[in-house]
Formats: sequence, C-alpha cells, structure tokens
Amino acid sequence: MGILIVLVPLALLLGFFFVGVFLWGVKSGQCDDLESPKHRMLLEKDD
Repeated sequence: MGILIVLVPLALLLGFFFVGVFLWGVKSGQCDDLESPKHRMLLEKDD
C-alpha cells in the first residue's frame, strides 16, 4: 500500500508532462501540415 504513495504522484507527473509536451507541439505548429509528408517521400531525389 505504501508504493501507491509513490506511484500515484509519479503517474500524475508523467501525465501532466506528456500533456504539456503535446500542447507545446500543437502550439508550435507540429500538427499543422498533415498532407505533404506522405507526398514528400515520393518527391525526394536520390543524389
């Protein structure tokens, strides 16, 4: 039962961290362009 005192706050901290990273990514424009990455691999030139 004592391990819950450690694991619950750790899980909450990790959850808040990943939500924060996700929100930062959305705010910085990481999810803006969903169409061009799938076409970019076809247009790359091999040198």
